Amino acid sequence: MPSVAAIDLQHKLTGFTDHWSPPTVATFNGHDIMVVKAQGAFSWHAHPDSDDFFLVLQGRLCIDLPKGTVELGPGQLFVVPAGMQHRPHAEEEVHLLLIEPTGTPNSGDPVTAAPRKVI
Repeated sequence: MPSVAAIDLQHKLTGFTDHWSPPTVATFNGHDIMVVKAQGAFSWHAHPDSDDFFLVLQGRLCIDLPKGTVELGPGQLFVVPAGMQHRPHAEEEVHLLLIEPTGTPNSGDPVTAAPRKVI
């Protein structure tokens, strides 16, 4: 039976310290809803078959794109279109909410992706 309890994102974020390894906190219509802590630069990558959704919960995130950089603060979101190369990075730790189709590798490549983890 599905859970009927609210999901406290801040509490979920206190349960881990690693960066760029987003655990799934819920699923929605075949998509993973994940939280992630990020700091430093992630690799340039693309998701050929899906958009990439970023919502900043705390801190500041920059997303480098082929034609510029998008800067996001708390409460702001950006969707990278499917197939577009991008590189997220943050000077200081940032907390994000991500939504992706279940099974989408976070690096765009199953070989280098963080393993799927549900918390």
